[in-house]
Amino acid sequence: MTRSNKLGPEEREAAIARLKEKELDVLVVGGGIVGTGAALDSVTRGLSTGLLEARDWASGTSSRSSKLVHGGIRYLEQLDFRLVREALIERGLLLQRIAPHLVKPVRFLYPLQKRVFERIYVGAGMLLYDVFSYSGGRPPGVPHHRHLSKRQVMRAIPSLSGDALVGGLTYYDAQVDDARYVASLARTASFYGAHVASRVKVEGFVKVGERVVGVQAHDLQTDEHFEIRAKQVVNATGVWTDDTQRMVGERGTFKVRASKGIHLVVPRDRIQSAMGMIFRTEKSVLFVIPWGRHWLIGTTDTDWNLDKAHPAATAADIDYLLEHVNSVMAIPLSREDVEGVFAGLRPLLAGESESTSKLSREHVVAHTVPGLVVVAGGKWTTYRVMAKDAIDAAADALDGRVPVSTTQDIPLLGAEGYQAAWNKRGKIARAFGVHKVRIEHLLNRYGTLTDELLDLIRATPELGEPLPGADDYLGAEVVYAASHEGALHLDDVLARRTRISIEAWDRGVSAAPVAAKLMAGVLGWDAEREALEVERYLQRVAAERASQEQPDDEAADRARLEAPDIVKVD
Repeated sequence: MTRSNKLGPEEREAAIARLKEKELDVLVVGGGIVGTGAALDSVTRGLSTGLLEARDWASGTSSRSSKLVHGGIRYLEQLDFRLVREALIERGLLLQRIAPHLVKPVRFLYPLQKRVFERIYVGAGMLLYDVFSYSGGRPPGVPHHRHLSKRQVMRAIPSLSGDALVGGLTYYDAQVDDARYVASLARTASFYGAHVASRVKVEGFVKVGERVVGVQAHDLQTDEHFEIRAKQVVNATGVWTDDTQRMVGERGTFKVRASKGIHLVVPRDRIQSAMGMIFRTEKSVLFVIPWGRHWLIGTTDTDWNLDKAHPAATAADIDYLLEHVNSVMAIPLSREDVEGVFAGLRPLLAGESESTSKLSREHVVAHTVPGLVVVAGGKWTTYRVMAKDAIDAAADALDGRVPVSTTQDIPLLGAEGYQAAWNKRGKIARAFGVHKVRIEHLLNRYGTLTDELLDLIRATPELGEPLPGADDYLGAEVVYAASHEGALHLDDVLARRTRISIEAWDRGVSAAPVAAKLMAGVLGWDAEREALEVERYLQRVAAERASQEQPDDEAADRARLEAPDIVKVD
């Protein structure tokens, strides 16, 4: 089998050619965390596999999460022990085996407001959390919880108001750059032989009688229409699940309801704290999460029935988060402190509760019609289990015996040898004449594939320069995103391969022209196309800023949709 760890334009073209010419065992529709995970699960069982995404990898829910890989400590209170245990086992796998370069431990404080009972109650829950994390037969990869006095908490988090707590407990979870993880997952699936292509929309299903035997596909880059045949199709389209089901003429046995969550990005120096924080709210929980040189503050939990591709944050959403975080801060945050804002949609299985915060985070796999498997619900952390269950269902309907899932033992590209490379980071920095902090940044984004970026810099030294207004990111990362990571448009790079769109004060406006010129050299854009990519990105930024000044969802949605997509999907 020919393997390539690139996911560039040539690989995309070759993948589409193969998708057109042969019947697949499994075709996965949806390039979020579950879809890419299902493609990797399928191809590593020896099944011929395809993967399609209408937009960019992780462009929906999977790039707009809280960036946490966690057991869900609040689900203990709901007595959902099975979900918590499953998620904690997966957390340990991601931290230690599958993606140690992308998934990192993060420490949280849970502040206490009552002296005795609350400490006993919460402490018992955290003890159970620790016990579950060991139940997978391996160490959890993070320290256990600890009790802190009020003095210890205030020493660690000077920004907290002394009136907000009487003590606290600390525990560990993990965090991840969700969009980078999904792109790496798609690339790893491609490496093992899956035919993967983004910007290919499924516009219908091909049926023989009642059986689904393939899809009608539309390459949005070339405007070509074609059929792809497959013995089993897996629908992993998240909040679009109901829409996809309607294409096959079936209402579906369950519904997926979209819940909007927004996050604020603020500079690290605005909150003096040695750890993240988690607080109760009247509806859900509020996280303050360390994120490089920033903090992420979130999240809201509200019903959303408008445009699914571009959920918009309102002024009321932003004020809600600021009000809640300021209620426990000695020095309040203001709108001027907010660098970035992003909104995402959770795909929740619809239940009888009217409150989206109470809908199920469990997942469901169903063979809704012959030849079509639907997977929906769940949470980011348990994507691998969801993917395994979906391919199990597809495999049961295939002729012959299909091997069991092996993804628990398959690291993502860049993970193998990461720890050794990290231990040598000082030597690598000296050898390439690059600051050690830069090497650490690259290792924590690319793992052992960092060598490939350093080779780019050695061949073209100016690629070692940071992008304007986004000092954390190098020009080489833009070139690499287009040549190796499947980025086809400027938005793909600034919003997902990097996080410039939410981390930079100007949201990437300064970096856009430079990044577009670098991408043009890889993708063969002419001057007109390069200018269009920049124009569309600037329109996106302006529309997002405008939406965040609106009082309600309807007005915010209208403002956000003023910016046209670079490629029309609908």
